[in-house]
Amino acid sequence: MPRRNVVTWTATVTGYARIGDLDSARRCFDAMPNRSVVSWNAMLSGYSQNGFEDEALRLFHDMVGAGFRPNETTWVIVISSCAARGDPSLADSLARLLHQARGIDFNCFLKTALLDMYAKCGRLAAARRIFDDLGPRKNTVTWNVMISAYMRSGDLASARELFDRMLNKDVVSWNTMIAGYAQNGQSAFAVRLFKDMVTLTGEHPKPDECTMASVFSACGHLGTLEIGNWAVAFLEKNQIRLSTSGYNSLIFMYSKCGSITDAQRIFQEMERKDAVSYNSLISGLAAHGRGREALELMSKMKEEGINPDHVTYVGILTACSHGGLLQEGRRLFDMIEAPSNDHYACMVDLLGRAGELEEADRLIQIMPMKPHAGVYGSLLNACRIHKRTDLAEMAAYGLFEIEPDNSGNYVLLSNIYAQAGRWEDVDRVRRTMRKRGVMKATGWSWVEHEGELHKFIAGDRSHERCSEIYQLLANLRRRMQRSGYVADGSCVLRDVVEEDREEMVGVHSEKLAVCFALIVSEAGEAIRVMKNMRVCWDCHTAIKTISKLEGREIIVRDNNRFHHFVEGQCSCKDYW
Repeated sequence: MPRRNVVTWTATVTGYARIGDLDSARRCFDAMPNRSVVSWNAMLSGYSQNGFEDEALRLFHDMVGAGFRPNETTWVIVISSCAARGDPSLADSLARLLHQARGIDFNCFLKTALLDMYAKCGRLAAARRIFDDLGPRKNTVTWNVMISAYMRSGDLASARELFDRMLNKDVVSWNTMIAGYAQNGQSAFAVRLFKDMVTLTGEHPKPDECTMASVFSACGHLGTLEIGNWAVAFLEKNQIRLSTSGYNSLIFMYSKCGSITDAQRIFQEMERKDAVSYNSLISGLAAHGRGREALELMSKMKEEGINPDHVTYVGILTACSHGGLLQEGRRLFDMIEAPSNDHYACMVDLLGRAGELEEADRLIQIMPMKPHAGVYGSLLNACRIHKRTDLAEMAAYGLFEIEPDNSGNYVLLSNIYAQAGRWEDVDRVRRTMRKRGVMKATGWSWVEHEGELHKFIAGDRSHERCSEIYQLLANLRRRMQRSGYVADGSCVLRDVVEEDREEMVGVHSEKLAVCFALIVSEAGEAIRVMKNMRVCWDCHTAIKTISKLEGREIIVRDNNRFHHFVEGQCSCKDYW
């Protein structure tokens, strides 16, 4: 151009920024003979929208130092950069500057940006004051920001209250709620809300990839394969396209629902795979005890030029542990440049499985950082398997210091004492729990049937088919005893007669869940049971026997791994 002015210079800066060429945008900006507030805003926006918040904040400082007065657009850009930083002290200082500025119109856009900044910096009370002050000027974005803030803070009730009050919900509103429920451990609510989104009458926005990814994640956490398959069918029917991230969530869902074959199928069908794709399937194979396949997949990952990361090594070490691959695990652990606490926990678990408890203890002693709960938990479980009360006490006291309110640690130590017949020590642990106000968590199991979750606790008689369940359980118990099964009451934390112990373990939640599944499923159909705790010895033995007597594959997911029971054998090889 033979003649350039501030408008053409600014347009050039804006163009470079929009295509992400910030170096060219900045060279052009620095070469400008004259600048306007709009010019500064163009460069600020380029930095902010491309994820360079620190550069945007430094440029804002230069702008003020050069004597330019920021306008409303400037403040919206800078406040958005501060929100992305999530720094509460920076947010407070920026808010003070804004309120000292003259001639600023606190319009809806500026107030929404302020609300978002306060929300992302954890200042919920300040965010809510702005939200309420907006009154009828609130738009959909404002509502979504406030709902998202409540979800991030874990205040699900306040988020739902606002969501229900919204008159005009867009897909972001629904996604925020569904993802928020899934990320806050309320997966059942996430699935229920998705069903409302697609089935309720009236004008509702169509689900997109973000919706489906959250639903797949929720189904994975719940282990609801039926609902997951229904969601996949909905996705295909409505032609919702998935990116690599969406396919990764599908791999996660199928792995967590006990259908590792489907997870592998999705992985093979993907055109593009990233580190998360490989990590998801490696972790899935690990949970299912398929260590060799996980090792092969990691080799393929390297061949594709994707470097293993922290998550990869956690997954592959877990795979080695669950697969009993001690030497391979040692070799892989030595390859990690700076092992984290998680990697040490996996290695301790691997050594414990192999019975190398002294080596596991030595490894903990030489750790360069303070062990976290996972490290001591791995050692404590190994002591349970190998009946090592001496090391168990050391591991348990380490856990009590780190997690004084985690009832599972106390119960596991009590189990070890009970197995050794040390009832005075069992009572001592129980007294410690009472003194510290620690309540034993309730163990429960659940089965999916016709889109609903059927939950059971030990001795549960609340289910509508209770009489059928207990009748089948009694019949199975007689058949199991004739085949050589003997109840193992070693996990009962009371010194009672053998008959009472058998009765206590005989009505554990996983047995009730298996019986219910046998009643409602078709002959030969695989049974899937989920449990929130580690499956006990007796239930593990009983389910192995049931799988042989009934000729069924029974898949049990506990809080540690999957157990595939087929013909009286388990994929875990009796170590979990």
